[in-house]
Amino acid sequence: MSAEEITVVMLSFKVALLATLFCLPVAVALAFALARLEFRGKTLVNALAHLPLLLPPVVTGYLLLAAFGRKGYVGGPLLDVLGVTIAFKWTGAAVAAAVMALPIMMQPIRVAFEVANVELEEAARTLGATRLQCFFTITLPLAAPGLIAAAVLGFVKSLGEFGATITFVSNIPGETQTLALAIYSLIQTPNGDAAANRLIWLSIALAFAALLLADAFSRRLRRGRISPTIPRK
Repeated sequence: MSAEEITVVMLSFKVALLATLFCLPVAVALAFALARLEFRGKTLVNALAHLPLLLPPVVTGYLLLAAFGRKGYVGGPLLDVLGVTIAFKWTGAAVAAAVMALPIMMQPIRVAFEVANVELEEAARTLGATRLQCFFTITLPLAAPGLIAAAVLGFVKSLGEFGATITFVSNIPGETQTLALAIYSLIQTPNGDAAANRLIWLSIALAFAALLLADAFSRRLRRGRISPTIPRK
């Protein structure tokens, strides 16, 4: 691999990792609220959370640009007050990837919360545990396979994100050019097929490796090596 290709791979890893770490807590909070809580506007929250999955990615990227661009209603104040800009930066690529990955990550977490044994939580409550203690010591361990699946799906989705990313942060080599954008550029470049094929096969290998790792860890959890504990007051 050339130095440029290595730069693309490392940038893609950085973007995907940041997007996953940023998105996971949000996905957990939204999934728990939608699975366990009843509140006014729940249908609207569910629809908004899934909107990036339903809209064309280019539309999502344009909306991000309108919000976080230098003259956006969020990006403008960030630039004026903090001197921070997100559009056309690698951090913006991570934001775009996180937004696109959020609805995909929510689904396995929500299912995990819905099928978790509520009786264990109720038993812990009768022993004096707080709701927060129950959540971190019982609910999350029970939902761990769903969280792992969500993290893997989010990471792989972030590695391959294209439409929202190129609209929001463009295709700048060394700054925002991730694997998907590099492949797009190479297949339109004369004699770029060989490099494009290398990156394509690398993308496939990374996706398979992530899925196999997640499956192995999920099997370990199901065998009971990591289990919830009921906290006592």
